[in-house]
Amino acid sequence: MQEAEQKKKKKKQQQTLILETPEISESGEQLVEFLEELEKEKKYLDVQICPKCKSPKIRRVEAQGGDMFGCMGIVPPKYECKECCWSSQVNVKVTNRPLTVRDVELIAEALDAEEK
Repeated sequence: MQEAEQKKKKKKQQQTLILETPEISESGEQLVEFLEELEKEKKYLDVQICPKCKSPKIRRVEAQGGDMFGCMGIVPPKYECKECCWSSQVNVKVTNRPLTVRDVELIAEALDAEEK
C-alpha cells in the first residue's frame, strides 16, 4: 500500500516538473544567436517575440481573423504566435541595443511593482 502511494507521489512530482519547464522554440534560440552576431558588428535590431515560447513567428491578427476593433484603432491590436497559438494584445520585443539609464530605471520600477 505504501509503495503504491509513493509511486503516485513520485509520478505527480514528475508531472509538475514537466509543466514548469519553459518552452523555448528552436527559432527563438536561433534569434538570440543572430542578435549576438549583429551586436558584435554594432548593428542593432528590435524583434517582436511570443512571451510564451519565445518564437519570433508572431503576427498581427487581421480584421477578418477576429480583431475588428484592433484594426480600427479602437483598442490595441491583437497578436498571435504561429508556433504555440498564443494570442493577446501584449506586444513583447527583444533587442540587442545597449540599455540606457532610463531603461534600467523602468525595469527596476517594474520589478518593484511585481514584488508588491
